[in-house]
Amino acid sequence: MKKNLFEMGADFGDDWTSDNKDKSGKKISMETKEPSKHQLHFAKEKRRGKSVTIVKPFYLTESDLQTLAKTLKKKLGTGGTAKENSLEFQGDIADSLRTHLEALGYRFKK
Repeated sequence: MKKNLFEMGADFGDDWTSDNKDKSGKKISMETKEPSKHQLHFAKEKRRGKSVTIVKPFYLTESDLQTLAKTLKKKLGTGGTAKENSLEFQGDIADSLRTHLEALGYRFKK
């Protein structure tokens, strides 16, 4: 692994770290919550010129998240995947995705 130029010979004692290092101080609680306790929000990205709609954070087990992704993909008629604690769908489908998730009991940030 290459060192950054500014790190060569530098001493990062006294709790100093470089910005590109993994900060293990953040702990994300992955307890399972019921749908009404979720506070979801949308993010949109462009990947290779195409839109991707991301919904996160879900507090579900990996198998439950996969099942939810499969159900929503069938209802929406689009491709997608479940990654970590989020769902990613092809296209700009935030409105229809929101209605389907609200019908399943999930809540969103305002």
